[in-house]
Amino acid sequence: MRFFRDLSLSAATAGFVAVLVGFTSSVAIVFQAAQAFNATPAQITSWMWALGLGMGLCSAIPSLILRQPVMVAWSTPGAAVLASAGLAGGFTMAEAIGAFLICGALITLAGATGWFERVMNRIPMAIASALLAGVLARFGLQAFGAAQTALALVVLMLLVYLVSRRLAPRYAVVFTLLAGVAQVVAAGRFNAGALTLEWAVPVFTAPSFSVAALTSLALPLFIVTMASQNLPGVAAIRAAGYDMPISRILTVTGVATLLLAPFGAFALNLSAITAAICMGPEAHPDREKRYTAAVVCGALYMAIGLVGALVTGLLIAFPRELVMGIAGIALLGSIGGGLHAALKDEQHREAALITFLVTLSGVAIAGIGSAFWGVVAGAVALFVQQYGLAKTPPRP
Repeated sequence: MRFFRDLSLSAATAGFVAVLVGFTSSVAIVFQAAQAFNATPAQITSWMWALGLGMGLCSAIPSLILRQPVMVAWSTPGAAVLASAGLAGGFTMAEAIGAFLICGALITLAGATGWFERVMNRIPMAIASALLAGVLARFGLQAFGAAQTALALVVLMLLVYLVSRRLAPRYAVVFTLLAGVAQVVAAGRFNAGALTLEWAVPVFTAPSFSVAALTSLALPLFIVTMASQNLPGVAAIRAAGYDMPISRILTVTGVATLLLAPFGAFALNLSAITAAICMGPEAHPDREKRYTAAVVCGALYMAIGLVGALVTGLLIAFPRELVMGIAGIALLGSIGGGLHAALKDEQHREAALITFLVTLSGVAIAGIGSAFWGVVAGAVALFVQQYGLAKTPPRP
């Protein structure tokens, strides 16, 4: 099978790092969102089953078909919106499931009609690259910020990465991760108590629909998913140089959300952070073989969904500093590439810089994340600076 011929250790490691980063950086928010609707432990496990299965299938199958790294994740800002709105509004689990179904239908509609892809096609590459760099740079900052509480770990990982980049660049992230894990275990910071053996059992919840849940849960969930997740997700794909059928992939995520919503899948979308890990040169020097990293990531997502608490506990058992460190270091190449593509064209440089800074700021207005406002700010700057210039006749 071609997949096994194309698979490499660096690609498999990239897939594992993507799962490690994706789950441990936001799984707590998903738990909080479920608890906001008074979810039982069985329902929370069902959420993890539905999300893991959905992310895994939507990542692995399209990647194998397209031979390109298609990366799908849950909506982290969407989970944050649900956690906040659920506590404030006193919604039931049935109303939440109804909201998930509406969100899934809207995502499907956005993909089937192609309007989202048409909007993305009008965004200059410099702006898209700056958007991606701004999203990823926060992880780079967190990696070095982790030195405040785990200086030895961060310094060790950075030194191993730099030496490996010179001696064995293909496996730099592999060696960095191994060094980090070894240091964590040696320091006694691996929380083995988080490991519990428990198979996930899906729990079906019949939906209930209400106007309050529509306006407070469904619509905000859809908006932040499209603006804060799918938008930078497409930017990551474009910045990596891949030409994917965005609308069809978006439709797949919407349909998967619809099918799995009754079990707790609140919103599936294109990934930006984990996508950059699997689409970068650290995953595989050959761009045409990086899809294997996405397939490995998808398989691990499905394993997490099926095994449930055991694999989730394994990921949570690592200290947060290790996760932040490996994420930031693994994304250094993607951050640098995004900045280079964003700033190399002098005509778009200032607008791209504004996009980068607004996105990096993390500002959230009206519940919508900085990725959306970064694009808005960059588009306004580009309009003000460039509109009408092409129509101005050259000086004699």
